[in-house]
Parts: sequence; structure tokens; C-alpha cells
Amino acid sequence: MTANRLQDQVAIVTGAGSGIGCATALAFARAGARVLAVGRRAEALRQTAARHPGIAVLPADITGDGTPQAVIDAATDRWGRLDVLVNNAGATTVMPLAETDGRRVADLLALNVTAPSLLARAALPHLRAGRGTIVNVSSTYGHRPLPGAAHYAASKAALEQLTRSWALELAADGVRVNALAPGPTESEALTAAGLPDDVVEQIKQDEADSIPMGRRGTPEEVAAWIVHLADPASTWITGQVLTIDGGLELT
Repeated sequence: MTANRLQDQVAIVTGAGSGIGCATALAFARAGARVLAVGRRAEALRQTAARHPGIAVLPADITGDGTPQAVIDAATDRWGRLDVLVNNAGATTVMPLAETDGRRVADLLALNVTAPSLLARAALPHLRAGRGTIVNVSSTYGHRPLPGAAHYAASKAALEQLTRSWALELAADGVRVNALAPGPTESEALTAAGLPDDVVEQIKQDEADSIPMGRRGTPEEVAAWIVHLADPASTWITGQVLTIDGGLELT
């Protein structure tokens, strides 16, 4: 990562308290950007911010009424501009068809689809003004089936289609929109989904066994590519979904 490649840029990263979001906030800050780290857990955000002085925090539930606009306002009021929106926050829900529950589906879509849409809408005037960029964090399961968690996969498929459609809609304004689709990556997502520790460990092992490169990814590996997609030097890349999954997509 080249130091200062994003000097004077302002980035918002959601879900920045752990995993990919934390690593992404740090990667942007180390590249010279000023970063607003957003997430539900205040203490986790403080731990992220403690690792670099270029990171400010905003504890918030992005699914709350009016919160997307408040997030954008917090960054622009503080720094006077916004160049990058990273829609990373999301949830994984294990929900076989026979156990499908309407409230769980609605909550999943509210976080994985609706909140990124409203954040992008609120950010749009600032991104247009500075010819900025949006990076959506999808999943390799946004374009391959995931039995037992179909609604999670469907929510990520929706995010990928939003990425392509927004890219065409905003191209004339100079606003680029891309997505990164990580494969299984070390994070707290499975535990946050409410799964017991032994089940989490078994899933992690099964995932590693299914990946041609023989391991799960690291948040830092994913974060590096998010920064690449947001880099102003990537001037001719838009509407793309870049999969980084150790070859899992090939199987």
C-alpha cells in the first residue's frame, strides 16, 4: 500500500468495528485518507480508531430512520467533503426455506440492501461534486447458490445488481460504482449470526476445505482491494464485481 495515495480524500466505511470493515478503515487511513468508521458497537469502533489517528468514529445503526443522512452529514460537516462510500456493513443469516420468517427476511434486507441504498442516495450530491466513488461489499455467494442461507445470497445478488445499475446511472457524473465479492473471510459474522462455537468452527473448516487455495481469506487481503477500487487512479473501472475468494468461484 503506497502511503498518501489517498491524501486529502474522505471515506466512510460502515461495519468498521471488526473484520473487513476494521481492516478497510485502517487501509484507507494508512493511504492518507480521513475516515469515518461507522458501526453499531461503540467500543469496537474505538478500538479501530485507536490504531490510527486518521480515523474518527460514529456509533450508529444504519437501518434507523434518518441515520443514513446523519452518517453522511457527520463526515461532510467534519471534513467538508466526501470522496468514498464503502457499504460494508451486513449480516449473514442461516435460514433454510422451511424456517423462513418474514421479520428475519425484512431485517436482513434492511441492512444488506436498503441501508446501502439510502447511504448512497445521501452521499450522492457530495460524490457528484468531487467525482467520487462507491464500493459495495458483496460476497462470492452473491452470484453462486448458498443452500440454507438463500436470503443472504439473494441480498448480496441484489447489491451486485445495484452496483451495475448505479454505475450506468452515474457514469455521466463521473461517479464510479464497483463491488468486491469476498469468499469466506475471517470475521465475527458467523458468531454474530447466533451460531454455537462448535458449529462456527465446523463451518470454517468446511469452507477452508472447499477453497482451492486451502484457506479462508483475511480481512486485510479484502481491504487492499477495496482501496484499489476506490483509488482515484482507477479512473476507468466502474460497474464491476471483483471476486476475491481463493478460487472458490471456479469450483
